[in-house]
Amino acid sequence: MTTPRHASDTPPACLVCAGDRYEHTPVLWPGLIEEWGLSPAEADATDRQQGTRCVSCRCNLRSIALAGGICDAFGYRGTFDAWLGTQPNARTLEINGAGDLSARLESLDSLVRANYPDVDMNDLPYDTGSFDLVVHSDTIEHVPDPLRGIGECRRVLRPGGWLAMTAPVIPGRMTRSRNDLPPSYHGGAGEERADHLVHTEFGSDIWTLLAEAGFVQIGIRAFAWPSGLCWIARR
Repeated sequence: MTTPRHASDTPPACLVCAGDRYEHTPVLWPGLIEEWGLSPAEADATDRQQGTRCVSCRCNLRSIALAGGICDAFGYRGTFDAWLGTQPNARTLEINGAGDLSARLESLDSLVRANYPDVDMNDLPYDTGSFDLVVHSDTIEHVPDPLRGIGECRRVLRPGGWLAMTAPVIPGRMTRSRNDLPPSYHGGAGEERADHLVHTEFGSDIWTLLAEAGFVQIGIRAFAWPSGLCWIARR
């Protein structure tokens, strides 16, 4: 276990629990860095996204950004833990586990979990307009047709409902498909599970996917830039 390398690396107060202490454990491995073509700065930011955690709640930076995005969507100005107490009846679809927030989301009485790929994100088995909130974290890059997957998220939302999502993004790039590139897998070194296969590497234009899917209001929550990024979109 290591701590953040510089004082400037220390994130602000946690949006989940308001904790102010962090620790870091490296997550990336050389093979993935090479496949992704990451510069040292990009590798560092991505490693922090996954491996820097709040000591108090154990959420990593991407989960903290996701928590902030959800609060933003509902116009709530407190922590995510406090927000949960205000929304016991929010009809929520959690796809593939929302990172470190999964256990916390269990306090929502109307939570539905859909484990991808057991539940096909390109063909969600739910009625149109079923949910107030759809949440997924670092999942869409593994979906063969990400536009269709985001479109399905929009379909199952009620009018005025929100999607909150994270994805591994390199902000200095544009999105590219990996369909004509050698296979690349997230998860861990040497793990080549089919559901960890990466179909899309997202860049700064990821928001256009939400617009193309039909969302009319799109926002971003940046936490500890550029490591913690969450996108929210309103149907």
